[in-house]
Amino acid sequence: MKRKLLISGSAGFVAGSAISQALNEWEVFAWDKTTGPAKQAGLTGLMIDLSNEGEVAENFKRINPHAVIHTAALADIDYCQANQSQAEKINVGVTKILTNLCKENGAKFVFCSTDTVFSGQEGDYSEKDTPHPLNFYAETKVRAENMIRENNTNYLIARLSLVMGLPVMGSGNSFVSKTLAKLKAGQIVEFPQNEIRTPLDVVTAGRALVELAGNDFTGIIHLAGNDRINRFEMARQIVRHLGFSPDRVVAVNSNAIAGRARRPDNVSLNNGLAKKILKTPMRSLAEGIKLAIKNRP
Repeated sequence: MKRKLLISGSAGFVAGSAISQALNEWEVFAWDKTTGPAKQAGLTGLMIDLSNEGEVAENFKRINPHAVIHTAALADIDYCQANQSQAEKINVGVTKILTNLCKENGAKFVFCSTDTVFSGQEGDYSEKDTPHPLNFYAETKVRAENMIRENNTNYLIARLSLVMGLPVMGSGNSFVSKTLAKLKAGQIVEFPQNEIRTPLDVVTAGRALVELAGNDFTGIIHLAGNDRINRFEMARQIVRHLGFSPDRVVAVNSNAIAGRARRPDNVSLNNGLAKKILKTPMRSLAEGIKLAIKNRP
């Protein structure tokens, strides 16, 4: 009999990849506030208000999952900055509900955090470095991380670097998809030259999260690609692989745009621990782009 895996935020970009990777080995239960992935063998979807503790607890106990991958979040940085009570409720409150249920029912809790928990002043951050968030979205992720560590023991905090690629399942929120649509419409695309990241393809992200749900590793891990690169140069490479001229990419400074929450400059992550403990390989940017394009629907 297959183990049961619950994935929250199932209509999302990363969740879609995790669901796709998990179906061979797990019985998957996908939760989202909107319609999630199409029903198929081994997959059960449910529309659920994750902030409703009673509704969540009732359905959780009926499923009794072996592990949970919690991807659901309010992730729009500027929206979170302007709507802080809502961001707190979803990014911290929902996480608390789920991690407590996992603790009570003996399930492993895998939480998706972000590279932007760091200040961006240094880069090459390891799991031992202390977070210093610059905007409210990142602050909610740090609060959620701390709450999990204080209240649970069987947890895995996965700090994901910038995830790129095309949706594996469903639509999701892929910046590459948005970029492709603009390019096809004859538009230019703007990417920040000041932001340095270690981009991770969505296929590898999904595989790594599913592997972490099923193994015994606990604590914090950084899931990131092998290349440290600014987002402008990254976009030029992606655009070239999509068959367009990289000259269509225009450099901007994300912290010089009025009305936006502050972004950290260099939140590149050190992926040494992931390479050490995971069977899933971390990839170069070029390898990740090719894999993401190959695995698109």
